[in-house]
Amino acid sequence: MVGVVRRLHKLKALLDLKCGPGAAIFPSDVTRIHLEFAYGLAGHLGPRKFWRTNLPRLKFWNPAIPMVINRTKDEAGPAILSVYFREPGSQLQELQTPSSSFHGFAKAPQPAEGERVLTIDMKNLKSDKILEELLTKSGAVPVRPSAQDAADMAELRDLEQIGEVDRERVKKKTDAEKREKRLIAQAQSEAAAIRAAL
Repeated sequence: MVGVVRRLHKLKALLDLKCGPGAAIFPSDVTRIHLEFAYGLAGHLGPRKFWRTNLPRLKFWNPAIPMVINRTKDEAGPAILSVYFREPGSQLQELQTPSSSFHGFAKAPQPAEGERVLTIDMKNLKSDKILEELLTKSGAVPVRPSAQDAADMAELRDLEQIGEVDRERVKKKTDAEKREKRLIAQAQSEAAAIRAAL
C-alpha cells in the first residue's frame, strides 16, 4: 500500500487542479484558446504564471476546448491571449488546431468563417488580472468547490500546520544533538591537548 504522505501529496495536487483560481467553465460558444508570450521576464512574467497556475485548471474544467501555447524568445514581442467564439447560429467545420510550440511556430490562427476572436493584451499584467479579464470578457462561470472539496482542503491545511509544528520540533532536536556533539568533540580535543602538554 502506498504511504499516507504520498497519497496526501497526490490528493493535494488533485485538489489544487480542481479548485482555486482558474476553475471556471467557459460558455458553449468558446471554440478554442491561444496563448502567446515570451520566455523572458520583461512584461511576460504574469502570462507565464497564468500559464503555469490558471491554465491547467481551465483545461481541467474545459477538456473539449483546444488550448494552444506559443512561446517565443522575443521579449519585446506581444503577450496575447486569444479566445475564439462561435458566432450565434453558425456551424463551424472541423477546425485545424496547431500543436503548442516552444519555438514560436504556433502563431494565432485567423478566425474561421462564423467565428470571432477576443484578444487580451497580457503584457505587464499580473496573472490574477489576466484571469479576471478573461472571466469577465468571455463570460466564463467560476466553479465553487463542493462541500467535500472544501472539507478536504481544510483538512490538508490543518495537516500542513501540524507538519510545520513537527518540523520546528525536529529541527530543535537535531540542532540540540549537533550542539551536544560539537561540545563533546571540543571537550575531547581540549582533553587531548592537556594530556599532550603533560
